[in-house]
Amino acid sequence: MIAMLRASIALLLVPAALVHGQSGISIAEPTKGQLASPLLRPFHIGKRIVSPANLTDSPRLESLVKSGNLYLSARDVVALVLENNLDIEIQRYGPFLAREVQRRTEGGGFLRNTDSPVLAGPQSVSLAGVSVNANGLGGGGGVGAGGGIVSQIGPVPPNLDPNLYAGFSFGHTTTPLTNTLLNQTTALTNDYRQFVLQYSQQFVTGTSTNVTFFSSRSRLNSPTPLLNPSTTGYIDLTVNQNLLQGFSIGVNNRDIRVARNNLKVSTLQLKRQVITTVSASLNLYWDLVSFNENARIAQRAVDIAEQLHHNNEAQSKLGALAAIEVTRAAAAVSAAREELLISQTNVAQQETVLKNALSKNGSQSPWLDEVHIVPLDHIEVPKSETIAPVADLIKEAIESRADIEQTRVNIDSNKVLIQGDKNGLLPNLSAFAELTNNGLAGSPNPLYNNCCGAPDAYFVGGGGTLAAQLARRNFPNYSAGISLNIPFRNRAAQADYATDELQLRQTELQLKRALNQVAVDVKNSVIGLQQARARYETAVNTRKLSEQTLEAEQNRFKYGAVTDATLVVQAQRDLAAQESAEIQAMANYTHARIAFDEAVGRTLAENGITMTEAISGKVVPK
Repeated sequence: MIAMLRASIALLLVPAALVHGQSGISIAEPTKGQLASPLLRPFHIGKRIVSPANLTDSPRLESLVKSGNLYLSARDVVALVLENNLDIEIQRYGPFLAREVQRRTEGGGFLRNTDSPVLAGPQSVSLAGVSVNANGLGGGGGVGAGGGIVSQIGPVPPNLDPNLYAGFSFGHTTTPLTNTLLNQTTALTNDYRQFVLQYSQQFVTGTSTNVTFFSSRSRLNSPTPLLNPSTTGYIDLTVNQNLLQGFSIGVNNRDIRVARNNLKVSTLQLKRQVITTVSASLNLYWDLVSFNENARIAQRAVDIAEQLHHNNEAQSKLGALAAIEVTRAAAAVSAAREELLISQTNVAQQETVLKNALSKNGSQSPWLDEVHIVPLDHIEVPKSETIAPVADLIKEAIESRADIEQTRVNIDSNKVLIQGDKNGLLPNLSAFAELTNNGLAGSPNPLYNNCCGAPDAYFVGGGGTLAAQLARRNFPNYSAGISLNIPFRNRAAQADYATDELQLRQTELQLKRALNQVAVDVKNSVIGLQQARARYETAVNTRKLSEQTLEAEQNRFKYGAVTDATLVVQAQRDLAAQESAEIQAMANYTHARIAFDEAVGRTLAENGITMTEAISGKVVPK
């Protein structure tokens, strides 16, 4: 037991290390000037300092701006999201919060809920064709979204942080007496000083100990005490041990083990947030690329419509064309300009959404608000791609997806906590042992009137005499015993145990459902990818046919085979629509590819993201 006490004191004297994250999140121990005194510094008494939130964008964002334009590639988008996105930055605090809860449980405190939900990523201003949810996953993708497990059922965990108590008091009392025979005075006065020092410690084995030193010095105005002033004192050692309820390391450290699991869960939550936000931001980027292409197509449609209108006006003035054809051409110009305005509006709105995802200040930053985004990448659909067999993809997804791993960790936490529920069904049986050493010392009473004989020289002395008596154990007290407390029926504990067992079964079924959903997600993502490719190929062929149709109608109208420009205008509109459909099909392919990577668990690998970068918020140039 003495060795355990020494080990606990040694733990107190070890200074805690600075907890620091490369992301700028840091938790520092109190400095010398923030502690009450050097005497208390080894006991870590003082507040720990948490760094302020970092609201400054990384230098990368401004470095990509040239001549009022923000030149972005898909790789730049990924890097800026990791460094500046607020959704990820919020989730980045999760592991730090979980680590502090673990620190709390290691001291014997209860678990605390510090989870932050995974936030859905930003959405494009306009989406058509393939529709994916925020995670690109089906209904099972959100299993475990509630974060870690928190429960306080069962025996209360021991307080594993030692406690040191010191108290000092002094005073004066005056007691009127009706019987003067005993103290030989009509008013007994007492000047006293008392001091108590106690060290207490609980252990994960269910053992609790305390060592107490007490002394009391008293000076009376009575001539009858042999020693006056006198000092009494004792050293007391008490040990208590739970024998049934609360008697198990696995029960008493269950919160610590769950806190460690919750730390894993918080890291998985961060991973899921990175995947969600990166996928959504890439969807934003590729939609912006497609919106720019649509604006270019719309501008070309306006140019063609204006050229037709100009030609029709010239021919109408020469009398070679009816005036109605000028009106029809003018209407086509108006319709084309409307489509151009819609396309330009989509581009402007999409830029605003994308800027907000790439910056901590978003549109509130004046210089960024005025910047125009110029995408550097173009959507490319590969001529062919090899997709592994679905069975292999499902196996890969089960091994890689963070939501599945998170659910498994939570099931393990539930099993750990149920140990406490089961232990809570037992009666309270505890044993105790107490050892007390007493002592007495003092000076001969100067008021003594020889009423009761001479004082024993063994007790004459000061603090050294008292300490020597305590060390020699001249006046020991011993006691030991056991106590048993049996709660009849114990319905609350029984209900808690059954409830948590039922919830564990639910969680196990949820895991099975999630595993089934993984298969659905993977199969649907493969089908979606194949469908997106087929739709793209169809859109390309349709656009080529529309180009041929427009060319034929323009030649017929040009050489007078027809005098009605309606077919030319319609062919122009059809071509613009088919070009826009081709661009949208390309964008839909990128959405399907991103959803496929999410479903299989490849998002980080496909985009060259490491969890070190995700946690630190700093992307190393590649």
